[in-house]
Amino acid sequence: MNASNSVKKFSYKEKVISKVCSFNRKHKALKLFGILYAIIAISVYNFLFYFYRNSKRFTCLACILLFFVASSSFSYPGMALTISFASDFEKIENETAENEAVADTTIEESDAELASVEDVDSEVIREALSSENPDVAESEHLNPEKQASLSDILEASGTDAYDIDERAEVLGASKAADDPDANTLSDDSNVNDPEFSSDDWKIMLVNKQHPIPDDYKFPLGTITGTMRCDERIISPLLDMMKAAHAEGVSLIICSPYRDMDRQTMLFDTKINRYMEAGMSYMDAYNLASQAVTVPGSSEHQVGLAIDIITDGYSSLDEGFGNTRAGKWLSENSYKYGFVLRYPLGKEDITSIEFEPWHFRYVGVDAATFMVQNDICLEELWNTYVK
Repeated sequence: MNASNSVKKFSYKEKVISKVCSFNRKHKALKLFGILYAIIAISVYNFLFYFYRNSKRFTCLACILLFFVASSSFSYPGMALTISFASDFEKIENETAENEAVADTTIEESDAELASVEDVDSEVIREALSSENPDVAESEHLNPEKQASLSDILEASGTDAYDIDERAEVLGASKAADDPDANTLSDDSNVNDPEFSSDDWKIMLVNKQHPIPDDYKFPLGTITGTMRCDERIISPLLDMMKAAHAEGVSLIICSPYRDMDRQTMLFDTKINRYMEAGMSYMDAYNLASQAVTVPGSSEHQVGLAIDIITDGYSSLDEGFGNTRAGKWLSENSYKYGFVLRYPLGKEDITSIEFEPWHFRYVGVDAATFMVQNDICLEELWNTYVK
């Protein structure tokens, strides 16, 4: 299965909204006209599409009405005056009484019993519906053995801790020399829109609609201890952590690569819990998919996604975005090829709530372009990936 064959094009509504958002960002004074255009365009499209989708139904209805009009007595000028409305009502009442008697008899003679429905634990339902970020492994980020700071990684690799600041400063100076405008995002990013290849592993799209291809393979490298990821992103990940450390920002990695067995275990555990609460398997499966990513649809399984926390804040919630680490990552991660995978305001496109701790490696070129144009990975694929 090729990633290019699994790309799902956006609907007309999503395209209109995307165009209007781009128009409003460029022409803020005409924002009202953009919104009106979106409302009118989507309303007209839905109205016409409704009749198009139900054309057969409306055709059949028209034929039935035409036949009814043509065959009914009121469609002719003459009408019999010998109709007895009283007798007709009596006849209808008699037929109704007979039908009710037959129905009562059928119910009395039937031995069928209504299926019993077990009570479902409402607390479990509320807990499931409150899970807005299904790509988070439960409590994994709270386990110290599942966390790794820069000093932990360098110590495990045999690098002296006192070299961290020096190496970070050298790295920052090198990047500044190579690209003096690296800290400034150009507003002319749309002049020559680049094209990205669907075969590029760095921008691989993984979500519920685009599961991991069965034949996808990648080199798995060790960050430290049991923590692993795609070995091709370890170097830029360490560069980013060193640069943050040089500015007094602590980045701590948690929940990087998760294999299929781990993801399946998390998902099956949810299903079993909901079934124990009284749900059917299908209901439990549907609800579990809202609380835990369906196995084969998580970026963590391809080793390209990293969850990040910081000293003094280990919760994976929106509050991380207000920490020094969250702000630093939001402003600087693209320089090292990482992007905020589920940004605020893109929930309708990504189908995932805002996750300021979840960063995905896409390469410096794609990351810079995505930040310049304020787009997420789904939008990049929809417009720029060939």
